[in-house]
Amino acid sequence: MTPGSNLPLEAVRVTVEVAAPVRLDVSGLLLAADGKVRSDADFVFYNQPSGPGVSHRSGGGAGPDSVTVDTAALPPDIERVVVTASPDAAGQTFQGIEPTATVRQADTGAVIATFTPPQLGTETALVVVEVYRRGGAWKVRAVGQGYADGLAGIATDFGVSVEEEPAAPADRPAAPAPLPPAPVSPPVTVPPPAPAPAGPVPAAPPAAPSPAPAAAGTGKINLDKGRVSLQKNQTVSLVKHGKPLLSQVRMGLGWEPAFRGRDIDLDASVIAYGPQRNHIDSCYFGRLSILGGAVKHSGDNLTGEGAGDDEVITVDLGRLPAEATGLVFTVNSFSGQKFTEVAKAYCRLIDAATGEELVRFDLTGAEPQTGVMMAKLIRQFSGEWEMTAMGDFVKSRTVRGMVKPGADAL
Repeated sequence: MTPGSNLPLEAVRVTVEVAAPVRLDVSGLLLAADGKVRSDADFVFYNQPSGPGVSHRSGGGAGPDSVTVDTAALPPDIERVVVTASPDAAGQTFQGIEPTATVRQADTGAVIATFTPPQLGTETALVVVEVYRRGGAWKVRAVGQGYADGLAGIATDFGVSVEEEPAAPADRPAAPAPLPPAPVSPPVTVPPPAPAPAGPVPAAPPAAPSPAPAAAGTGKINLDKGRVSLQKNQTVSLVKHGKPLLSQVRMGLGWEPAFRGRDIDLDASVIAYGPQRNHIDSCYFGRLSILGGAVKHSGDNLTGEGAGDDEVITVDLGRLPAEATGLVFTVNSFSGQKFTEVAKAYCRLIDAATGEELVRFDLTGAEPQTGVMMAKLIRQFSGEWEMTAMGDFVKSRTVRGMVKPGADAL
């Protein structure tokens, strides 16, 4: 398997072994629809080797640790089981270590698939594979997402209270304590949007319904004249007929493979920040709902094939908590291809109630990177939201690597 690929599971019970040249600690986490464990009982590892439908087996140093998933015994509200691995030695990274996951039929031992995550370096923990439910059927997906902050980083992302774990036996290291919170930057003042640049802005493609161009000398652009087509670094105020838009909006992101026959797995995400550019949460294929349901993700598209939006993120502007003052919408090439291999990348803002397209940004130029910040929404002191087209490229295959560049861009 390659990162992002998936296979249907015909076996009801599957075992995931993770082997490496060094001893690894392998764990399983049972995740509900919000991408988090329901309680610490959903964290299955060497010191808590059984959970509902999931069990852990230690290799004892002579063989690999493994996690067995009985999909028929999983609680109905569990939608995914992620299998993680971290080096047993404290502080050791995956640099020079190639862990390999082997997915087997638990009852016969027959191999279903193998997966070796590529390009590992300073990571000290890894989400290796996930067993997930899609359309009533169970599948296995190769993930390979690394964490530089060890088990604590994975635990924090998936809602486990690491500090409450039982003490490890004498021959096993205790799970690391949670990391201290990141230092908070000094308060920043979001500057007002720059006036639109002089000169006409190209009109939207002919098929689009009467877009309102970002005309020169008109001051702040709003939605009064209909759809707005933005160029990079242009800003539109989400105000219509003098009233701030505070309803549900959908951010649709789309792309096509530049070379036919090659699937490219891009992942759309949104990162939420507070007034001091502090990271609050991220919504992506592994966490489909954040901020109490005010931000929701449509689910993963693994190829970019098909017409229309490939992934959609719905934002209920009126339900966003007061501490969420900035949202950055990103796209990452999870499969590792550069954006120079992607065609027709765009994002568009849609009124969820009417289906009307409000704002569109077509990314015409690409750079040989694996991440791009497409757009940002910033809450103004007046309570209205402003959207700015970004198109800034970053070297990152996952949303975790976009958090700091996103904060710097606010």
